[in-house]
Amino acid sequence: MSCWALVPIKARPECKGRLSGWLAPSERIDIVREMVGRVLAALRDAPSIDSIAVVTPERDWLRPEVLVLDDPGRGLNAALDSARRELIVRGIDELVVLHADLPFVTATDIELLVSRGRRTGFALASDSACSGTNALYLAPPAAFRFCFGVDSCRQHLQEGARLGLTAELVHTRGLEFDLDRGEDLLQLCEQGDARFTSLKLLPA
Repeated sequence: MSCWALVPIKARPECKGRLSGWLAPSERIDIVREMVGRVLAALRDAPSIDSIAVVTPERDWLRPEVLVLDDPGRGLNAALDSARRELIVRGIDELVVLHADLPFVTATDIELLVSRGRRTGFALASDSACSGTNALYLAPPAAFRFCFGVDSCRQHLQEGARLGLTAELVHTRGLEFDLDRGEDLLQLCEQGDARFTSLKLLPA
């Protein structure tokens, strides 16, 4: 079995645009790099993950050993679909899609997602509001249609049902907490993590 993780990352000018009223552009890029680093470290520490790929329009600061797949520029779902096709050519059996804005995700969270997913071939971790999708496990990975966007959790569950897959739902703090809104940023700053408490928030 070959289990790959796939992490989508936007181009730097597009990263965390919703936080433009809270952080300066350079601070937004720095915090994205910090979260990506944590997500990739958690994936490297997860025994079930054999390899890691990133789909993005630019390599930026990523290490040379990270497989970077080109984002064709037609939106997140198209980027993931294009990357998946390339990974299938490489012979993958299992795919973990994990967002890059999960500052608390751990290898334990990822292992739980994979172990649950292996029961039925499909596992999903929603955001804290149970509306978005922060992580997916798919095996086999080919037929599933990505539905990231508004109300993606419900749409992904429907897509799993279309394929006859029973969804394993995974709820952990590391997989549920994503940095999406100003309120999330304030929560991060209250956690005591020096990397986040040092952020210079823009005046209201």
